[in-house]
Amino acid sequence: MNSLIVIGAGLAGSEAAWQAAERGVKVSLYEMRPEVQTGAHTGPHFAELVCSNSLGSDLADRAPGVLKAELRRMGSVLLRIAEETAVPAGGALAVDRERFASRVTEVLSSHPNIAVRREEYPAIPEEPAIIASGPLTSSRLSQAIAALAEHEHLYFFDAISPIVYLDSIDLKIAFRGSRYGRGEQEEGDYINCPMTEAEYEAFVDALTTAERIELKSFELDLESGVQAGAHQFFEGCLPVEIMARRGRQVLAFGPLRPVGLLDPRTRRRPYAVVQLRQDDLAGSLYNLVGFQTNLKFSEQRRVLRMIPGLEQAEFARYGQMHRNTFIFSPALLRPSLQFHAREDLFFAGQITGIEGYVGNIASGLLAGWNAARVIAGQAPLVLPPTSMLGALCHYITHASPKDFQPMKSNFGIMPSLGQGSGGRKGKRQRAQAYAQRAIRDLDNYLAEHA
Repeated sequence: MNSLIVIGAGLAGSEAAWQAAERGVKVSLYEMRPEVQTGAHTGPHFAELVCSNSLGSDLADRAPGVLKAELRRMGSVLLRIAEETAVPAGGALAVDRERFASRVTEVLSSHPNIAVRREEYPAIPEEPAIIASGPLTSSRLSQAIAALAEHEHLYFFDAISPIVYLDSIDLKIAFRGSRYGRGEQEEGDYINCPMTEAEYEAFVDALTTAERIELKSFELDLESGVQAGAHQFFEGCLPVEIMARRGRQVLAFGPLRPVGLLDPRTRRRPYAVVQLRQDDLAGSLYNLVGFQTNLKFSEQRRVLRMIPGLEQAEFARYGQMHRNTFIFSPALLRPSLQFHAREDLFFAGQITGIEGYVGNIASGLLAGWNAARVIAGQAPLVLPPTSMLGALCHYITHASPKDFQPMKSNFGIMPSLGQGSGGRKGKRQRAQAYAQRAIRDLDNYLAEHA
């Protein structure tokens, strides 16, 4: 059967449909808008950008720039259209969002191998398919995915924690250790940032007065963990600033409780402790435990750098809160983006746990390529984890079950460069080395396999 169903004409679905169609596959592209609206989108066009109009840095030594360089080599149609509809944005790639979405819709609708279906697809297709329905997947399709994936493997995330680079943590202040000495590593599984009473009080003051991002109406519903019309959250995933507003000692008796820990500098228990937990296999990224937040990014930089040991913290990802339907990819997907129990079923885009506009485009490209290859009887591509797209696919399919959260492109998820590249010295040179290795390894892989 030389046909494919693609559900969702967002960034990932649009790219996937075009890639498969270019390889001779007859694609039925299902987009429920405008018949069924999401609450976030405003128009009928494909690939509508609902937040920023920026696709991130285009610099060769930045993670988003590396991912774009890979996409250019792999022939991304959406990246080409983005460059055609670009607006001035310094070193970033930003687009006229109306022209961009309109052009994507035009290109896909006129492709001879793509049949556009303006209707909801509420089930899991039995024929070859790519599910790229995004963070606002319809309730009927969500139920179908939950049944396919087993319900515990489908998430409706509301708030996620910030992630910082290990080499930006001051380990002269922060120390490794687990409460009461528990932990697999000899020196403990956590990095601990100790606070005095004065430091804690100042931190709470800053946290409770910092500016927050206003939620959109579609994010204020029960499905995302927020009650309609009010900023009320699931107790198990409460934003840290909301916890702090409930009482000055709530954090000290909650995620910042210092029991079972001794500061090696003083040999005494701190007044409060912020714990960081390893977030990637390479050990270069650490998330702030219990620090789900909806503060503005600039406020996160200001307030979280008040934590002792994090004064110079560099963020791989800021905390944020938004409705985000996604599957537990480590249990359900292969690095080829195939569903673990079906060779001809793929997932792409935010529903896989990949964040960011360009990351979603990239996942759609790979899913489209691989769906076409499977339909043609060829082996799917599994990109090297030293490439940025390969690293993203490896991360979402190999992340720890304890810590799996949506992730965007960054150098911290890539394999280490090896000895002599650590430390903060030469950060730009390290970034350039990561970028050069990514492009080299991707080129070599594609020359051999694609």
